[in-house]
Amino acid sequence: MTEDWAMGEAPASPFATERTTAPEPREVPRHVACVMDGNGRWAARRSLPRTAGHRAAETTVIDVIEAARSAGVGWLSLYAFSTENWRRPDTEITFLMHLVRRVVRKHAPLLHARGIRCRFLGMTDPRIPPALGRDIADLMTLTERNRGMTLTVAFDHGGRRDIVEAARSLIRSGVPADAVTEESFAAHLPFPDTPEVDLVIRTSGEQRISNFMLWQVAYAEWIFPPALWPDFRAPDFLDCIDAYRRRERRFGGVLPHQNGEPRS
Repeated sequence: MTEDWAMGEAPASPFATERTTAPEPREVPRHVACVMDGNGRWAARRSLPRTAGHRAAETTVIDVIEAARSAGVGWLSLYAFSTENWRRPDTEITFLMHLVRRVVRKHAPLLHARGIRCRFLGMTDPRIPPALGRDIADLMTLTERNRGMTLTVAFDHGGRRDIVEAARSLIRSGVPADAVTEESFAAHLPFPDTPEVDLVIRTSGEQRISNFMLWQVAYAEWIFPPALWPDFRAPDFLDCIDAYRRRERRFGGVLPHQNGEPRS
C-alpha cells in the first residue's frame, strides 16, 4: 500500500461509496480529525475491564499519528476526552488521567524527533490533575517550534463550550454586533490558526458528532469505519484517506460538470 500511495495510485476502499465517474483523486486532506470510539466495547468483547480497552488504544494512537505524518496530513486532531466524559465512573476517569500522563511522558521524545507540534484543546477543568497539566504544558513547550504535522489532542473538550467562550471573548473585546463575521468569530476560538477539518473518521460504526470541534467540522467529510479504535490501524486510516480523495466536495454548491458543463 505504501508503494502505491507514493505513486499516487491509492487502492480502492471498502468505505468508499462515491460515484465511479469521479475525476482524479484530490489531494490528501490537510486536516483529519479522529473520534477514537470503541475502547469499552473492545474490552467487553474480550471479557476485560473497560480500562483494558483504553490501554490497548495507545498502539492505535501512535500508528495513526505515524500514518498521518507519512501520508502528508498537515493537521491531525484526536478526540481523547470530552466534557461529557466527566460523567463516567471516578475509577475510570482516574485511570484515564494516569494513562494519558504515562503516554505523554513516554512518547514526547518520539513526537519531538518527528518534528510534530503538539497541542491540547480543552484542559480547563480544575479536576485535571496538576501533574498531568504540567506534563502536557511541557510537551507543548518542547514541540512548539516544530513545523511538521500539528497534532491536536482534544482533552476535556466540548465544541459548544468553545463557541460560548468565543462569544464571550468577542463581547469582552467590544466588537459591535453588526461587525461580527464568521472570520472575526473564528479568530476568538482556541488555536484560531487551526484550519477547518476536511475529514472526520469515527471508528466503531457509531455516527454521532458528540460535541466535537463543532465550528471546525461544519463542512467536513465523515467516514464511519466499523473497526473499534483499538483494532484500527494504519492501513485502515489510509483507506479512509483514499475514500476522502475520491469524493467530490461541493460546499453547498454544484460542480461545473453537474450543471451541464464538461469536466475540465
